[in-house]
Amino acid sequence: MKKLILPIALLFLTSVSALAQMQPFALQDVKLTGGPFKNAQDVDQRYILALNPDKLLAPYLIDAGLPVKAPRYGNWESSGLDGHIGGHYLSALAMLYASTGDAELKKRLDYMVDQLAQCQAKNGNGYVGGIPQGKVFWERIHKGDIDGSSFGLNNTWVPLYNIHKLFAGLRDAYEYAGNQQAKQVLIGLGDWFVELIKPLSDEQIQQVLRTEHGGINETFADLYILTNDKKYLETAQRISHRAILEPLLAKQDKLTGLHANTQIPKVIGFEKIAMLAGKPDWSDAATYFWQNVSQHRSVAFGGNSVREHFNPTTDFSQVLRSNQGPETCNSFNMLRLSKALFLDKSDVTYLDFYERALYNHILSSQHPEKGGFVYFTPIRPNHYRVYSQPETSMWCCVGSGIENHTKYGELIYSHSANDLFVNLFIPSTVNWADKNVKLTQRTEFPYKNESDLVIETTKPQEFSLNIRYPKWAENLVVLVNGKAQAVADAPAGYVAVARKWRAGDKVTVRFNTSTRLEQLPDGSNWSAFVHGPIVLAAKTSTADLTGLFADDSRMGHETKGKLYPLTDAYALVGEPATYLSRLKPADRLRFRLDSLTLQPFYEVHDARYQLYFQTFSNAAFAEQRARLKQQEATALALEAITVDKVNCGEQQPEVDHQYKGEKSDSGYDDEQFWRRTRSFISYQLQNKNGAGKSIAIKALDDIKLDNVRFLINDKPAAILSSDGKTVRLRADGQPVISLTITASPGLSTPRFHQVRLVTN
Repeated sequence: MKKLILPIALLFLTSVSALAQMQPFALQDVKLTGGPFKNAQDVDQRYILALNPDKLLAPYLIDAGLPVKAPRYGNWESSGLDGHIGGHYLSALAMLYASTGDAELKKRLDYMVDQLAQCQAKNGNGYVGGIPQGKVFWERIHKGDIDGSSFGLNNTWVPLYNIHKLFAGLRDAYEYAGNQQAKQVLIGLGDWFVELIKPLSDEQIQQVLRTEHGGINETFADLYILTNDKKYLETAQRISHRAILEPLLAKQDKLTGLHANTQIPKVIGFEKIAMLAGKPDWSDAATYFWQNVSQHRSVAFGGNSVREHFNPTTDFSQVLRSNQGPETCNSFNMLRLSKALFLDKSDVTYLDFYERALYNHILSSQHPEKGGFVYFTPIRPNHYRVYSQPETSMWCCVGSGIENHTKYGELIYSHSANDLFVNLFIPSTVNWADKNVKLTQRTEFPYKNESDLVIETTKPQEFSLNIRYPKWAENLVVLVNGKAQAVADAPAGYVAVARKWRAGDKVTVRFNTSTRLEQLPDGSNWSAFVHGPIVLAAKTSTADLTGLFADDSRMGHETKGKLYPLTDAYALVGEPATYLSRLKPADRLRFRLDSLTLQPFYEVHDARYQLYFQTFSNAAFAEQRARLKQQEATALALEAITVDKVNCGEQQPEVDHQYKGEKSDSGYDDEQFWRRTRSFISYQLQNKNGAGKSIAIKALDDIKLDNVRFLINDKPAAILSSDGKTVRLRADGQPVISLTITASPGLSTPRFHQVRLVTN
């Protein structure tokens, strides 16, 4: 640690590992004052106020047998996940009220909580929920009648995930907005759940936890914090998923193929339980998970997953090809985990990732003018994103989306007992009530590499103002009241300015940033341009943006527009040293790259875009492009004749196709998902305009027709052909085709990989 004694200050660079315990500021203490984050907060508020609380409450009232005041929303709120947005809405209202003080938000929040309390009172046992036929469902679980898979528990769509949103929403209503009634409803709901699972063995609980359940272990840890009742902490540990925890404890990467967002909330719970129960190995497990996902599974903007699942760390090719890129919910939860680990371990490495994902994924996931939230962010060149609408779209990424933009003030600043930390360069104010100090940050970052920090205090007092020196910053300069200070050269720590501060003191921070190329984690020849912490992308076209703003269809969150061949994308050809030199700076973080203009990805909307660029040497260009072109031609030709398809064993495709089944399991082998059954499985295929003529079913094992039956709309299917691992059935021309696959008594079906309805 280098120290330099100055006439007015003690200024040095320090690693945060040596610092006292870091504490966050309450959202009430931090106010955004301008810039893209303040705009995003304002746009989100309009979206939140456009939602009807009575429609969101309807599933809860229906389940409690109370009269509804408005019909429930459609989309996911009427197709099995009824009530999940209501929980997110509580969180969003509470955090946005804390961030803004807007009375209408508090009014809505109090109303929602009161209505939920009435539902709870009517139920009479502490339960409140919007899950369809909830009372029947939970009674089966209480009796140990459990048939679970990754997203279906007793043929109910992720019920614990659903109710976790209510647990979290009630917690947030109390924590951020001080609603005492929310605390009482939360405790009642927690007590009901403790009694619900009391008869279950640990093995049965782990069977339940096979189905996506959000961060329900974390909310029981929160109940322990609120009440100091150990039964909640014991429950939190009991409902922690051992199949995920144990490999992490052993530092084993078993994540490939798993549904990504199912796992991240569990790990947030592991970290919180570690702090409360004195389990440092659980915290180590959370750290291992974070390092694996953030460093080896995340693309340049901080997101991860393809078609909602973790892809192999050594192969990002499917992420590049798919129209279903990283899911916004994943980054929502990775930010929560990063924040928890930063506050626990005081390590700026977590801030580096937090900042990257905040600017480039979270900020980009909301339309900056019209509002609307993004589910998938493809990195496929020349593709685009779809935005939600308040009346049509009730996806999980709408629920996390309305929360994302309410809490930007959560980590701009932090503090220890005696020191203040500036973590992010965002225009804002922070009120440090314990010291009676207010700090105002004036900055236009990332468009200008400078920030002014102005102190307000009623009396002179001593403390250290610690300014993060990011690893991407170059030649950082600190001035105190216009006088330059000496700063050590090494970034990735804090510059600490220790002095007796007086009202009006101003600290100016200046630095340089440069552009670099970042490869995908698999080391393939695809790279993104990153300037400082900002990922750059180019708008490439506004053609064929089908479904840009989503309708209310079950799969409205997916793009429907044409996939452009990867070989049509701009490529960097030549010596690697020339790639960056081709960029010609323009204005406000814009760069010319031949006919393209690169700009911050969070500014790119209503257009197809290119974020990743393939790099070639001159010698390799022709050969590799030819091979890629052939692969693309084959894949696009198949997509051209596809009317509908199901990727068996993948959560969202199966939910989108109304999967049902009994005695069924799923898995991931040889980089392929599958599902099999000892009873039956069924899907519904959409046969638009009756164009589908046949159904091709592929398996990972040989399909023996004596051991499996296929039904189409409840009638035996006509088998057109059977060839080892593929069988082709005749489609019946109906607009909706119900496909049922049953196993012969006492046998299991093969592992089915894909069902594809095609035009030939």
